[in-house]
Amino acid sequence: MPLNMTLEEQIGQVLVAGFPGPTPSPEIIELLQRHHVGNIILFSRNVQNAQQLRRLTRELQHIAREAGHRHPLLIGIDQENGSVRRLGPDATIFPGNMALGAIGSEQMAYKIASAAGHELSELGVNLNFAPVVDVNNNPANPVIGNRAFGEDPQQVARLGSAAVKGWQDAGVIACLKHFPGHGDTAVDSHLALPSLPYALQRLEEVELVPFQSGIAAGVAMIMSAHISFPAITHDEALPATLSPAILRGLLRDQLGFKGVIISDCLEMKAISEGVGIARGSVLALLAGIDLVLISHLYERQLAGIDAIKAALATGELPHELLQQAVERVVQLKQRYLSWETVGDDQTASQVPLQWVSNVAHQQLSEQAYALSTTLVRNQQELIPLHIQPTQRIAIVYPVKEAWTEVADRTLAIDDLVQQVRQRHANVTVHPFKVQSDDVQTLLNQVQGADIVLAITVNANLDPQQTALMQALSQSGQPVIGLAVHNPYDLIAFPQLSTYLATYEYSPPALTAAVRVIFGESEAQGHLPVSLPGIS
Repeated sequence: MPLNMTLEEQIGQVLVAGFPGPTPSPEIIELLQRHHVGNIILFSRNVQNAQQLRRLTRELQHIAREAGHRHPLLIGIDQENGSVRRLGPDATIFPGNMALGAIGSEQMAYKIASAAGHELSELGVNLNFAPVVDVNNNPANPVIGNRAFGEDPQQVARLGSAAVKGWQDAGVIACLKHFPGHGDTAVDSHLALPSLPYALQRLEEVELVPFQSGIAAGVAMIMSAHISFPAITHDEALPATLSPAILRGLLRDQLGFKGVIISDCLEMKAISEGVGIARGSVLALLAGIDLVLISHLYERQLAGIDAIKAALATGELPHELLQQAVERVVQLKQRYLSWETVGDDQTASQVPLQWVSNVAHQQLSEQAYALSTTLVRNQQELIPLHIQPTQRIAIVYPVKEAWTEVADRTLAIDDLVQQVRQRHANVTVHPFKVQSDDVQTLLNQVQGADIVLAITVNANLDPQQTALMQALSQSGQPVIGLAVHNPYDLIAFPQLSTYLATYEYSPPALTAAVRVIFGESEAQGHLPVSLPGIS
């Protein structure tokens, strides 16, 4: 057995578990102590603020060390920046990938990842499930979209590699995802199993380009996608996560990746409603996964452990395969972590934070958002806005429970309204409840406004938002469209003559857009994706 580990310790090293709440739950404590689970994933549910997160990571490491763990815990998080971020309100909000794609600068991608990496490291998070290097060449993609750098494989490769170096130079393990590519799909693998019909040649020309570049840049980890590639696997129902041909054949043998391969969460329906989580845990290890990710439910985490034990006992899962996975995980930990550096001393968590949301990071964030804001159309020259104090601005925005399974779900509309009102007093605000409100009712409310500022969120995938924007465009009133998530919305209402894109609905992104609208700055971003049918 590698490094004198018991079988229980070995199984624990290949599992990544999550838990609810801002303090260690009894279940996660048991998994750390009794089952030697060696890796943790955190979500927004675990984070209240920076000091609490630092206490939490130190406490988790302390529990593991007291339980006899030979190596510190990998503590990971999805801090992609932009729309997918998990840190609390006092961490710096940095632009996400598509906003960086609109800037197009490797230097900026590196700086953002390095700065965010220093904040994560200071808070005890040593693994970031980023960057996303999917090539988003499908406007109907419901789950990647603005999480991608764009649709050009070469640009995604350039910026993704720069981000890898930024994260890892800051001491945080980077993780390319989602191998071998989740960009050209119209199905969310959280909800079902997407399938890509392409042959290997197409993958080599598009999807694999950023992964090759990231491997060359020294990325330490790659996450698999729950997507079917039947041209490679010859099985429509087999996700890449469970495919030896994709993980061992394509990623290890063809691309030469020697680092750690982690599964996307097995609780996603592409797995949980397919082979199931327990069976999926075994098949993932057989396929070449080194870290099995089960993010949420304790019962499912135990089921995964029991299934792996049973497969080892029957010989279905060879011990050598488990040992190879453990060795890769341990080598990664030895490279990045030690008990001296992870900090399991609870009193040390009172030391003031040096990196989190410091002045330099705030300035970098503001600069990047200013560079990313993109004025796609200004045919009526409504921007910069020239408006008299007595004239009315009507702000229209959509209200919906959630936009994707992974994104930050809060549209920062209050920040937007506050920013507009700081510049113009006569403002009315009109929420539009998607799937319940009537378009005509809202048109009546904004009638007589001198400017309509219409916020859209993935309107190209939402018939009601599309109907509203088409009606506003035909109303004769001046309308500024502001796409605050994916920039594809204009495809659905090509007659709109003024269109601005921020790529995300975070407060600093919206602030940067308002500055452009009122002529305080010029939009400098360039669309990193094409809008089919839009000249």
